[in-house]
Amino acid sequence: MSRIGRLPIDIPAGVEVKIDGQAVSVKGPKGELALTVAAPIEVKLEENQVLVTRPDDERTSRSLHGLTRTLIANQIIGVTQGYSKGLEIVGTGYRVAQKGSSLELALGFSHPVVVDAPTGITLTVEGNNKITVAGIDKQAVGEVAANIRKIKKPEPYKGKGIRYAGEVVRRKAGKSGK
Repeated sequence: MSRIGRLPIDIPAGVEVKIDGQAVSVKGPKGELALTVAAPIEVKLEENQVLVTRPDDERTSRSLHGLTRTLIANQIIGVTQGYSKGLEIVGTGYRVAQKGSSLELALGFSHPVVVDAPTGITLTVEGNNKITVAGIDKQAVGEVAANIRKIKKPEPYKGKGIRYAGEVVRRKAGKSGK
């Protein structure tokens, strides 16, 4: 039995979970999220808890059991607390400015790079080198943060570029002079 999949998910106050066949929808104070559960996995609602079960010990059922439980738990956390990911811009002359709901990044290119926030995601700027990506969908927050980081990844010689908050960039020694 899956150690993660067999754990019940407690539903906090103010959160409403609806199960309609394979469709699970979670509604809370921050918004609403929906999930379609893969075929062999069954989701039940019992006494303010969500239970995820699998019918057999087939390989696909075992692999989807813990995943489904985690996805539903992440949705419940998302609609109550939300998710956020921090990014830092490191480099001389590198900076970010907020233009409405989008960001304008100056990263040493010949032009400023404009990043628009997708629906459900808020981009905020602190100072001129810190970005916070926030939203209720954990996967969407991570994807937007990864796409922003992809614009200018940190390089190993000087460490310039966009990195996650707290990310350690492994540095290399440069050329040695004679």
